[in-house]
Amino acid sequence: MALSDRIEHLVIIPDGVEAKLSEDGDVTISGENGSQTRNFSHSKLQLLEQGNGLLVRVDLPRRKEKAMAGTWKAHLNNMVKGVTEGFTYRLKAVYSHFPMNLKVESTELVVNNYFGEKVPRRAAFVGDVKVKVVKKTEVVITGHDKEQVGQTAANIERCCTVKKRDRRVFQDGIYLVAKE
Repeated sequence: MALSDRIEHLVIIPDGVEAKLSEDGDVTISGENGSQTRNFSHSKLQLLEQGNGLLVRVDLPRRKEKAMAGTWKAHLNNMVKGVTEGFTYRLKAVYSHFPMNLKVESTELVVNNYFGEKVPRRAAFVGDVKVKVVKKTEVVITGHDKEQVGQTAANIERCCTVKKRDRRVFQDGIYLVAKE
């Protein structure tokens, strides 16, 4: 089995995006949609500025360090995509008998009349994402941080779980339809 002595991943920073690397490992990426800051510190991995990008480097890597280098590359690519294009998740409300009503109130989504329930269900938003209800049954979540957008979508899905009924028969809920 051949061992590699060094692994390097280069993350290209496009025009219009600015990346700042601090001494303590914080990376701030700024673009037209906002800015994101994240800490990248590890005993074996290094993050360096090189030309028009950031270089993730690990010398004499073991399996976990190889995986961590790939994870850092993916996080940096997601940060760059977030500040340039942003992330959009689309969810759809599905019901068979009781029509549920969706409403956005400041920092949460309120679901009324789910299975005919009198008490509304609520799903909290994470971070500074924007949520809007389109055509009464579609929910669109947009933001520049992929983790915040994904967690908000998960909170909305989770608030409409079916309890004490067979999930194969009672399929009402709000489900993720598309990621853009």
